[in-house]
Parts: sequence; C-alpha cells; structure tokens
Amino acid sequence: MAEAEAVEGGGGSLAAFLQRLAGVGYLADPALAAALQLSLQLQRPLLLEGEAGVGKTEVAKALSRLLGRRLIRLQCYEGLDASAALYEWNYQRQLLAIKAHEHDGASAEAIETQIFSERYLLRRPLLEAIDSEEPVVLLIDEIDRADEAFEAYLLEVLSDYQVTVPELGTMEARSTPATILTSNATRALSDALRRRCLYAYADFPDSERELAILRQRLPALEETLARQIVGFVQSLRKEDLEKLPGIAETLDWAGALLSLGFADLSTADPTGLQTTLVCLLKTEADHKALAPEAVSRLAGCAA
Repeated sequence: MAEAEAVEGGGGSLAAFLQRLAGVGYLADPALAAALQLSLQLQRPLLLEGEAGVGKTEVAKALSRLLGRRLIRLQCYEGLDASAALYEWNYQRQLLAIKAHEHDGASAEAIETQIFSERYLLRRPLLEAIDSEEPVVLLIDEIDRADEAFEAYLLEVLSDYQVTVPELGTMEARSTPATILTSNATRALSDALRRRCLYAYADFPDSERELAILRQRLPALEETLARQIVGFVQSLRKEDLEKLPGIAETLDWAGALLSLGFADLSTADPTGLQTTLVCLLKTEADHKALAPEAVSRLAGCAA
C-alpha cells in the first residue's frame, strides 16, 4: 500500500522512481525523471521540449502505465479551438429535442434550460480529463503546433484545472490529472504558459542509454550488432540531415536488420545496407545526401 501511494504521488527516491519507470518499459534520463517526479509531487503540469523523435510522447504513455491511469491525448494542430479541445454542444440532439418539446407546448425558456444541460454536452479531451471521476494522465501533444490564441484557453485549465462553460458555469476538476505538454520548439511559447508548468528538455539518448533501450525492446539482437546499430545511428545524427532519426527509427531499423539476417555492419554490403535506411531517413534530401560511400564510412566507424 505504501509503495502504491509513493508511485501515485511521485514519492520515494529518484533511483526508486527510475526503477519504476524501467519496470513499465521506459528507460528515462535522470534529469527528465526528476522533473516528472516533481510534477507528480507538486501536481503541476510538465512541459517537455525537444527535437521530434526523442520520445516525449512516450513519457506520457509510460506515466499512464506506471500510475495505472487512462491516457487522454489532445493532439494539437494549427487552427485548434475550444470546440475541438474543450467541449461543444451536440447540435443534432438539441434540434431533435427542440422539435419534441415544441410539440409538447413547452415554453422557450423551458426548452433552452433543457437543451443546454450536461446531457447535450460533448466533452473533448481537456474537459474529459477534468471531469473524469478517476484520475487520468492528460497529454497535450505538440502544443507549439497550436496558435497563441489557443494557449489562452489552456491558462484557466492549467492554473486551476477548471473550465468555464457559459451556459453551465464553471466546471471544476473532480480529480487533478497528471498533465504533460510536449513541444518540438517550432515556435516560442508564451511566458504565461511556461510559468504554469515545470520544464524539462528531452534530448536524444547517449549511446549507453540507447543501447539499453535496444536491449530491452529487442532482446533477440546480438550484442555486437546492437552496439554497431547504436554507433551507426549516433554518428548519423552528427551528419547534416534535414530530420535526425529518433529512438523509434533506431528500433525500426534494428528490427529490419534482424529480420533481414544482418549480423555485422562492418562486413555488410553498403548498397544492401543503404536499402534498409528507409527506416532511418525520412526525406528525399537525406536519402540523396547519404551515398553508399557515406554508409560504408558510418558502418566502419560503428564497428
């Protein structure tokens, strides 16, 4: 019981918290784990910033598994507004109700009171997270893709975990969600939003942590090949590429090499090896930039 309470509140030592995260399949950087633990203890949102592909979204998924809570995800995009993120009214049901009440001879005031009730409210991710009877993990993914106007909607939610619905009044949280916001830093976020969050920067893993992730996810991979894969990807990230491969790409590539029977990158045919880079390189320019000679060079450095 004490251990469960420690997990739920982010209590205990950082080493113990790291072990719990590892137990649900997430090998965290200590600095990021510390920020996540404090976020739980203080019940404050955590803003995770970093390059695409470093595993920011996976943090929320791991936290959901760790706490045994449902994950509610709001994927941000340009033009996102309150109706998509907070709530909207079920207009079709409202129209049907209006017609039904008109036949009953109900007054306009009575009809209005009826149709603007929670029965006709469609809860979108933010309101769903706040109004949930059971605590949840709320992921606001890629907040930098939304515009500044949407950030204003978030301030009330992140400050007091409440949402104001003009027709119903203020709806306060039944339980405080564990909230994680992610950003790829494609635009500057407002100071007001940053003040309401704890902050952590998520970077690409170093070679040892990436190797540990590879061992955990693909235990069938031979140690030599695993080290070569990590060495290759770590060197590849130093190349002048449009999109650097993330952890997910490393895992995809390792799985492809394993299924195709590659055993040693240093002796592999560079042309054949290059055909597998569809798992790592995600733009035409990056594919053109990495000729077979470059692939051979990187494979040699990884050996």
